[in-house]
Amino acid sequence: MFSTSKRMRRALLTTLAATLGTAAVVTPVATAAPGHQPAKHRPTVVLVHGAWADAAGWNGVVKRLQADGYKVTAPANPLRGLASDSAYLAAYLKTIPGPVVLVGHSYGGAVVTNAATQSSNVKALVYVAGFALDKDESGNEMFAKFPGSHLTDDPAAPVPTALNAVPLPPAGGNTGVDLYIKPDKFRDVFLSNRLTTSTAASLAATQRPISAQAAGDASGTPAWKTIPSWYLVSSKDHVIPPAAERYMAKRAGSHTVEVNAPHAVHVTDPDVVTRLVERAASHAH
Repeated sequence: MFSTSKRMRRALLTTLAATLGTAAVVTPVATAAPGHQPAKHRPTVVLVHGAWADAAGWNGVVKRLQADGYKVTAPANPLRGLASDSAYLAAYLKTIPGPVVLVGHSYGGAVVTNAATQSSNVKALVYVAGFALDKDESGNEMFAKFPGSHLTDDPAAPVPTALNAVPLPPAGGNTGVDLYIKPDKFRDVFLSNRLTTSTAASLAATQRPISAQAAGDASGTPAWKTIPSWYLVSSKDHVIPPAAERYMAKRAGSHTVEVNAPHAVHVTDPDVVTRLVERAASHAH
């Protein structure tokens, strides 16, 4: 026979064991962080680069978005012509299931503007110092309307003075020229003299050219007229004048933030870009 105290201790141990056994099989309920969607409901983020860059320029943004649980992809932008580049991106978007947040930097902004009209899964647009062009408008027209780009000090020059023009060989039906930023101009034009000279030199050496045709092509019907948009204005941009960015953002009715950053803000300030993309993603359903 147990004493009363022993019986009480045994009863307590039995109750505790039963409680622990029940707790061990309880499945925890995942709780989304404030301001963030549960991972299964998040859209895929598609990042589109512009001229004089490639998809690697998004690396800092990609790492941050992935760390926050987003599916991310950064396809190559051909930089050959606005209509063909947009058609290529639209075909690529058809391979992605579910909603998409489509992000465009620089000339990539013009591409997403046109590709999204052909893609029903795009639920939000994000322009990162990008061209949010209207129908029949070109990037060159925007430069003419808003002077101040460091691409040229002579608006009448056939080729902007900061660029090298490389003739395309006729083989394969190529015509026209490819445009590169001159290596000694790259740090000023693309980076507004941010980052080290060695980093700027590396980016200049690996830049991808844009065809002169693509730079001058007129846009089609803009997706920002029907799809919600967000815009990051780079106030120290030496490629697209900040006044032009503010004008395009306001015209598109974009949710706009302005940062003290160069044209390549996705390279120099990936945290800022990531926050804006995630803000757009929280509204994409």
